[in-house]
Amino acid sequence: MNDLRMRILDPRIGQEWPLPHYASADAAGMDLRACLEAPLQLAPGQAELVSAGFAMHIGDPRVTALLLPRSGLGHRGLVLGNLVGLIDADYQGPLKISLWNRGSADILIEPGERVAQMILVPVLRPSVTVVSKFAASERGADGFGSTGRQ
Repeated sequence: MNDLRMRILDPRIGQEWPLPHYASADAAGMDLRACLEAPLQLAPGQAELVSAGFAMHIGDPRVTALLLPRSGLGHRGLVLGNLVGLIDADYQGPLKISLWNRGSADILIEPGERVAQMILVPVLRPSVTVVSKFAASERGADGFGSTGRQ
């Protein structure tokens, strides 16, 4: 995939604020901005759906986009209400970001503030094969947490 199609919905994107882009040469995620008309105060426990200011179309079923919190903001309590957003390749609607204050203090979000990041990742879509048993492995049927035992 070499091309991600975006349709600008908020005229401030690309004018006042840059298009989603990689902030450094080795960045994995594109920063997404809160396209708000006024500052948004999120109280502890409060969640709001915020526009990213654009619609997009990946168009390649081998690729999906994941929306993730920005590390520094997540540490301070601003995370995504759905934890990770998943954008399917055939989706063409407005991109919305579910912002959730999981912290103990109010969080003020300014219009145009970078609030999330988006990464594009490959998708594997294997066929499902039903079997009566699995081939032996070192771990076998040991369950959750079994590799942490001494």
